[in-house]
Parts: sequence; C-alpha cells; structure tokens
Amino acid sequence: MAEEKHHHLFHRHKDEDKPAEEVVYSDTSYGGDGGYGQGYSESTEAVAVAYDTGAGEYERHKKEEKEHKHKEHAGEVGALAAGAFALYEKHQAKKDPEHAHRHKIEEEIAGAVAVGSGGYAFHEKHERKDAKKEAEEAEGGKKHHHLF
Repeated sequence: MAEEKHHHLFHRHKDEDKPAEEVVYSDTSYGGDGGYGQGYSESTEAVAVAYDTGAGEYERHKKEEKEHKHKEHAGEVGALAAGAFALYEKHQAKKDPEHAHRHKIEEEIAGAVAVGSGGYAFHEKHERKDAKKEAEEAEGGKKHHHLF
C-alpha cells in the first residue's frame, strides 16, 4: 500500500508531457578578416523537441473515448440534478404563494439548465462514438466506407 492511486476528476499525470529529447540548432556567422564594418552578423537558434507520448494511436483513441464517457456521465448527472431542483421549485411555488413568482423563475432557470446539461451529455455521447470508431480504424478493424 505504499503506492496508492488516487483518482480525481481533473487529474493529469505529471510525467505525461515530458520531452524525450531536446535538440538545439544554432548558426552564428562572422564576416571577413575582422576589419572595420565586418564582424558578427547574425545568430539564429531553433529548438526541436520530441515528445514521447508512450501510447500508440489505438491507445490514444481509447483514452479519448473514456474521457468522453466520463463527460457524458457528468452531463447526465447535471441534467438529473437540475431537473430535480426544477421539480422542487415547482413544489415550493405552490407551497409558498407569497414568493411564488421567485420560485417560478428559479424553476424555469433550473429547467433550462437541465435541458442544456442533457444536450451536453448527448453531444459527448456522439463524441464518444466517433472516438470509438477512430480507435477501431486505428486498430485495423472495421473500415467505414461512406457512399457520400
């Protein structure tokens, strides 16, 4: 139990984006024999960094699919929570007629949030399907031929 894995919602591995190697190219030119008006002219330097991803194309697409699945579930939970709050506010509007207008406004806002969250979940579901299709194609499995 010395090395426990902690899963967090926004967890990023620290060693994931470390460069594998770094190459520095530089060019310095000096002019002539060192007389007046000649000398150091220009120096250019470029750094080329190669990143080691550690995963192939298939693994990258599977990871993306997993991320979209988590986001889809978060959208579903948001839709459920906002819908429940909208129903609660509808009940409060009937129960508390003195502040009914305020409860009706909050009910409408919660309903709009529920619809938006449901739309986000729907969007992420389609993104997950696309990532799954790309993973299958990267693996060399199914080929999707489109007529149009």
